[in-house]
Amino acid sequence: MGADTAVAPPQKSAGADPGDPGTARAPGRARRSRDDRKAAWLFLAPALIGFALFYAYPTLRGIHYSLTDYNLLTDPAFTGVDNYRGLIGDEQFFNALKVTGYYVVLNIGAQTVLGLLLATLMHRLTRSVALRAILLVPWLVPNVTVGLLWMWMLDANLGFVNHMLDALGLGTTGFFTSPTWAMPTIAGVNTWAYSGYTALLLYAGMLQIPPHLYESASLDGAGEWRMFTRITLPLLRPVLALVLVVSLIGSFQIFDTVAVTTKGGPVSATRVIYFYIYEQAFTNFRMGYASAVAVVLAVILGVLTAVQMRLLRASRSDLA
Repeated sequence: MGADTAVAPPQKSAGADPGDPGTARAPGRARRSRDDRKAAWLFLAPALIGFALFYAYPTLRGIHYSLTDYNLLTDPAFTGVDNYRGLIGDEQFFNALKVTGYYVVLNIGAQTVLGLLLATLMHRLTRSVALRAILLVPWLVPNVTVGLLWMWMLDANLGFVNHMLDALGLGTTGFFTSPTWAMPTIAGVNTWAYSGYTALLLYAGMLQIPPHLYESASLDGAGEWRMFTRITLPLLRPVLALVLVVSLIGSFQIFDTVAVTTKGGPVSATRVIYFYIYEQAFTNFRMGYASAVAVVLAVILGVLTAVQMRLLRASRSDLA
């Protein structure tokens, strides 16, 4: 064989490696795409079961009981919409709604303003982890404990706060026993307990705002108040909407602080709607009527939440 003779390249064998990119994959043996739906349903199953047992089923049972005359001692007797008709002429029901609305305005107003103030101070001045932990401590304390603690501190005879007021020559005040001061006091107690948690939610939203916006505004001579009103508040709208909706629902559900301090008094000044439902169900044994009040309350909360989300345009963000 001469030196100029060309040597043919080796031919691929019939049993070539199927992983070789030069080898065409047989259509019938194409690898199937991975399907994770079974795994997803498996992980979702505990949450779905819990929702069905502790939310969906009790809701359906509550709607059923609202159409019956049920006193916990005998079987429910179907009465149709009689319980709902009774609500129309129930002055105590409307008074409970009015008292609850008064509390909601006090609580959400004070809690939102104080939460915004604390979140802004943390965002613009310090980002201390220790400070954030301290702010969260009151929220971690059970509401019953918070109520008892402040009831003792504000007691007209033995309370530390009244001793301080008396020493300053301001006299003593029955914070939980005065019809005028009882509801603002309860709102103040819950504002103290929840403002730190609200501040952390708003602070997390502020961290999503690009820092260069503040730098540009500062170079243009804008002060802190102008940057807060023109940058922070508009860009914080989705998070602020979430906080307001959660605060609204939580405020309508106020019960434990009232139950351990005023028990709805004095003269129904703190008889909020949740406490009224509790009295109807477990004091007057009118479970069907209490269920009707609860259903109406759920509808009211649904409407208020939808209106609030629409007005605040919660689904849109100026950062997009």
